Amino acid sequence: MAVKRTAALAAAGALALGAGLVLAKAPATDYLGEAAAPDVIRILPPAPKAGSPRDTADRAVYQATRAYKDSPRWKMAADDIDQKAFLAHAACAVGVALTPKNAPRTMALFARLQPDMGRAVSRPKDLYGRKRPYLVDPGPICDTPTEGLAKNPDYPSGHTTYGWTYGLILAELAPDRATPILVRARAFGESRVVCGVHNMSAVEEGRTNASILVAALHGSAAFRHDMDAARLEVAQARRRGPAPEPAACAAQAALEQPSPY
Repeated sequence: MAVKRTAALAAAGALALGAGLVLAKAPATDYLGEAAAPDVIRILPPAPKAGSPRDTADRAVYQATRAYKDSPRWKMAADDIDQKAFLAHAACAVGVALTPKNAPRTMALFARLQPDMGRAVSRPKDLYGRKRPYLVDPGPICDTPTEGLAKNPDYPSGHTTYGWTYGLILAELAPDRATPILVRARAFGESRVVCGVHNMSAVEEGRTNASILVAALHGSAAFRHDMDAARLEVAQARRRGPAPEPAACAAQAALEQPSPY
């Protein structure tokens, strides 16, 4: 089990850094590490068992959301597959697109989060090994059904853990924009259900997982220091602009706000 977990964590780290949410080089150390990381396995509820009420609800939602195929919300879900595009997709919510050029210290903070997020996701995935919904019930998905995707378990959702972690942090960095930021972060996780690659419960507990992680991060003096620097940097980036195009933001908001299930 230890070898399997180590391999899963390494794979999660590679995903986060290779196709992650930021385009910045990760530092050598993370904020929490093994010793300070909360035990998410003890905190999260176990993955739903086959035939349980939670499993039945998951399967019903998966089947109902196959109706989104080829709709505008389906396209958004397909766009949300690319985790590294999260900050670009959150530009309307924040009020500016954050980049390594206008927010280098913020990007460095997000890069340093990657090992902590990877650890929080890989441990319960490794323990429960729950199959993704399209492997249980046939139906279209908006992602490519590769062997790697099939072998990466459902519970909890890594995309949702990452997106909700980023949303909570961005809401602190731009508190006057907290509502649209968290709407976008919620929709980012819900895209996994629309796409057909995660169950509803995996997305819900991905948000719980992120909340656990962010609460623990605030116990790190280094994290709080970096947040102070990022807060000033984001405020400056918003003042300098440019602001996103209003019509495009309105169209995005129309897809984000309603719950798809």
